Amino acid sequence: MNAQTKMAETLGRAPGFDIPDPRSLPSLKGKVPAEEWRLRCELAATYRLVAMYGWDDMIFTHISVRLPAENGAERFLLNPYGLFFEEMTASALVKVDLQGNAVQETPYFTNPAGFTIHSALHMSREDAHCVMHVHTPHGVAVSAQQDGLKRYSQFAMIVHDDVAYHDYEGIATDLDERGRLVRDIGHHGFLILRNHGTLTVGANCATAFLRMYFLEQACRAQILAQSDTKPPREEPPAMGAKVMQQGAPAFAAGFGDNLAWPGLMRKLARVNPGCDQ
Repeated sequence: MNAQTKMAETLGRAPGFDIPDPRSLPSLKGKVPAEEWRLRCELAATYRLVAMYGWDDMIFTHISVRLPAENGAERFLLNPYGLFFEEMTASALVKVDLQGNAVQETPYFTNPAGFTIHSALHMSREDAHCVMHVHTPHGVAVSAQQDGLKRYSQFAMIVHDDVAYHDYEGIATDLDERGRLVRDIGHHGFLILRNHGTLTVGANCATAFLRMYFLEQACRAQILAQSDTKPPREEPPAMGAKVMQQGAPAFAAGFGDNLAWPGLMRKLARVNPGCDQ
């Protein structure tokens, strides 16, 4: 069964597309292992942060997190199809297998096609505990440019040499694409999906989010720089390599995640509390 058929059957089983308000769900706190609950809270917060920064695309795109294996089986957390990122809660997230199928009782359904990209990277990269994929206008614009990301800004130089590219193959519903995604990203922390969007991986949500922040800032700066009638000034590769080395601590375990993430959590608690429900 291909992903399109699977999705059609899934939608057919959703009576009237009745998607419950996540605030109406009973909390899973104390009903799932402590580590799973911690990761649920962290991922729900990440969804809300993505919305707060304007990187969301309504109900589309995904952020996924790998859970501790259960009886040797890989399990992941994924967003229910139909919820906006700004309303995501820890209890609403759906536990899925490598095919994106729910392995828990839930009132929601997921988009199996949407997990193609994420499952490929989770399966191949031990360090890819969190995979974040977005479709922002600036990220998509850079993904459509022949030369991709340029060293026009400090943001760009911090990430430039760690960015990989994957050619467009249509909406990611073909499981055969997973092998090519794995090949193209290699050991990089950033991936530009040509004519599609941006993606980052991280050992936790904080690192994946910080990587996406720098990549999206770089893409936005590039599009703004190109609005001038004169070509933007690009720094040479040697300067890019220097700046990347200088900025590397931002993505090092125990530094960027501990330095920036707590502040992001405090800001989220002020602006949009309730993700830990």
